[in-house]
Amino acid sequence: MILFPAIDMKDGRCVRLKKGDFSTTHQVADSPLETARRFAGAGAKWIHMVDLDGARDGERKNFPFIREVIETSGLKVDLGGGIKTEADVDAVGGAGVGRMVIGSAAVTRTELVGYALRQYGPEKVAVGVDCLNGKVRTAGWEEDSGLDCLDFAAKMEELGVKYIVYTDIATDGMLSGPSFCQLAALQKRVGCNIVASGGVTTLDDVKRLRDMGLYGAIIGKAYYAGTIDLSEAVREAGEQC
Repeated sequence: MILFPAIDMKDGRCVRLKKGDFSTTHQVADSPLETARRFAGAGAKWIHMVDLDGARDGERKNFPFIREVIETSGLKVDLGGGIKTEADVDAVGGAGVGRMVIGSAAVTRTELVGYALRQYGPEKVAVGVDCLNGKVRTAGWEEDSGLDCLDFAAKMEELGVKYIVYTDIATDGMLSGPSFCQLAALQKRVGCNIVASGGVTTLDDVKRLRDMGLYGAIIGKAYYAGTIDLSEAVREAGEQC
């Protein structure tokens, strides 16, 4: 199972939120590049980055910092937040991102997913399925689309999507453990490679997700809070390719 230690960017700072609530934003690290290098030193091969300003209002003020990580950290970057147009897809793809994660636009502009798949191929594209109480949320998790999460994931698979980043917003940043039941239900519904996001707190969580056969797991607040040793988690997760 691949581990994706996470950096969320807002106003040029490395931050974390609770349940996606922007009022809970707090800085957790100074330099995204130095943080990424620490991830690499622990054995990670991928990093999950989110441009929170891009997700909320479409502004790419964090892109210079993200590009620096892409170009110099030695890690493959899984990038989400603010990929809303064909120009955004091309900007991210052209910057050398390892995989782009299309979130809200997959709901509001389904054709954008098709465009990204045609231009960059299914290995370079993921769809973010961000859920609260079983419904897909958009616009930086602030709006309820009314769509059922499992139905939406199945629709994305029909389009040719092979990677899904599944976030249970209720667990994100709460250090409360992942939503194992929801992840199991998603595994039964789709054959996509699933990345679990939200609530990963302990080494036991990592082991359980690995044993479920998930493709990947995002580690965010647990790293910064010290509840998970990333080096140890990488060893338990297995080969990072």
